[in-house]
Amino acid sequence: MKDNNYGKNYIYGIKKGIPIALGYLSVSFTFGVKAVNGGIPAWAVVLISLTNLTSAGQFAGTNLILAGGGFIEMAVTTLVINIRYMLMSLALTQKIQKNTPLFHRMVMGFGITDEIFAVAASEIRTVTPAYFYGLMTLPVIGWTGGTLLGAVASGLMPARLSNAMELGLYAMFLAIIIPPAKKSRAVCLVIIIAVIISACIYYLPPFQFISGSVRVIIAAVLAAAAGAFFFPVRQMEGGDNDISVD
Repeated sequence: MKDNNYGKNYIYGIKKGIPIALGYLSVSFTFGVKAVNGGIPAWAVVLISLTNLTSAGQFAGTNLILAGGGFIEMAVTTLVINIRYMLMSLALTQKIQKNTPLFHRMVMGFGITDEIFAVAASEIRTVTPAYFYGLMTLPVIGWTGGTLLGAVASGLMPARLSNAMELGLYAMFLAIIIPPAKKSRAVCLVIIIAVIISACIYYLPPFQFISGSVRVIIAAVLAAAAGAFFFPVRQMEGGDNDISVD
């Protein structure tokens, strides 16, 4: 496989990743502050962000570390919380080039987050490795850099401001999914289905024993299944449909 527009596709991905990176700065800053204040060394906190790139999983795992939880408990908890990334990876295989080598697929899998997946999945054309590498570059730097800044500034930030920063990730995700929902009736309906399923699981007494992370997975799987059944994605006709910028 040879990407004749590697540089253009990479730059295009870089531009798409700027808003995600800016949103990650505030959230990872909060993570850095909380983790270091809890007693974890700054270098370890930065290493966690660099090798994990997951907000909910890192917060949950760090809380278990600070609470003295065991390895098995930590592994199971983070697996349940982050298993949605496996589902996103499977879904994204429909968008990437069929002849993409395994190495590129593994690197792309590492870079998948909720927001990166949402942007990549919203692309009309095939997602190339060059585009995806560009898309994940700034978010990785933003997430790791924000954690470093938070670790350095630990103890200097008021608790109220630190807690308020956690809302930034949710606001950013809404900003990502709302524009595609306005353009596509299918996307809008899938989002509504996911919200309804999540609300039913949360409020109906028979399902209240289900944890928050498992609730998200169930809602995502059922909504995605409904979307695949009622709104199947058809292969574009008439030539190459790779992402390319003139």
